[in-house]
Amino acid sequence: MRQLETVALDDARRVIAAGEQKAREIGSPSNVAVVDVGGNLVAHIRMDDAWMGSIDISINKAFTARAFDTATADLATNSQPGGQFFGIAESNHGRVMIFAGGMPLHGSDGNVVGGVGVSGGTGEQDRIIVEAAAAAF
Repeated sequence: MRQLETVALDDARRVIAAGEQKAREIGSPSNVAVVDVGGNLVAHIRMDDAWMGSIDISINKAFTARAFDTATADLATNSQPGGQFFGIAESNHGRVMIFAGGMPLHGSDGNVVGGVGVSGGTGEQDRIIVEAAAAAF
């Protein structure tokens, strides 16, 4: 039987803490979510003053990063009219997020084992925060 590496709760807490710290540094109250290898939510936080509407977005950014094993900002580039993934945002019951703030998490063997999603600021702020969060994995 093959055993898959995945994100554990302690991993998710470490990733979220790093994201929260970066969000505080840049003044962007955010939602930070971590999913496991199957795209299932492991942990989520909503910082004080972060938008409620961004809860679902952060979770779906994490899901998207894992579902397609790519940063959501990169998926956005290829999902514009004429792009190879045009219309992808309508797939998976509308869960696919095609703007910055989602990144896959890579395990010890380099395979994707989960994802992290951030929402609450501008695309650039979400990108900065998610990169700091992913680096903590």
